Amino acid sequence: MPFFQLIFFILVIIPSAVLHEFAHAWAADRLGDPTPERMGRLTLNPIPHIDLMGTLILPIFLSIATHGAFLFAYAKPVPFNPLALKWPKWGSAAVGAAGPLANLILAFALGTVVRFMPLSGFSQLLTVVVYANLALAVFNLVPIPPLDGSHIFYTILPDRFYKVKVLFDQYGWLILLFFLLFLSSWLVPVITTLLLWATGPAGPYLLFGT
Repeated sequence: MPFFQLIFFILVIIPSAVLHEFAHAWAADRLGDPTPERMGRLTLNPIPHIDLMGTLILPIFLSIATHGAFLFAYAKPVPFNPLALKWPKWGSAAVGAAGPLANLILAFALGTVVRFMPLSGFSQLLTVVVYANLALAVFNLVPIPPLDGSHIFYTILPDRFYKVKVLFDQYGWLILLFFLLFLSSWLVPVITTLLLWATGPAGPYLLFGT
């Protein structure tokens, strides 16, 4: 990804991460938990959502460490009370899935626009927005706490594997750091495939020249 696209990606990732966290807050609120609203997170105002490390420093670090091959950011996680949700078993999974789903909806909506518009500088910028939202969605679905995928993973994890949950809760950040440093490149083909589905051949060509 060229340098100017990297800069634009970092700028785009902030509102995309805000949308992501707002979706979590909205889902929790709709399922009966007032915690996100009480904490001021049921808003599209970026200030309550921005995390210095995750929203600003991390994408810059990853852009350098992976030479732009894998980029990711996150905002402050939205607090919610699983016991207050209407769905005792699946509520946490629904709240966890809401953020990635919001990013996927936006990515495929804009991807459809890119698919049918002429190749231009504007379509190239739209493709960066698509890619940023796909990256947010895919990475957050990795089942490592504190990522959203852990809520889904814990919901479907049989009770007899409770010790796995305890282990992940205790060492989640270390496992996540290991994943970021050594395994995050595994997600690139997934994101690129979704980009192709969303935009058609135009997306990969505009981003990577292929």
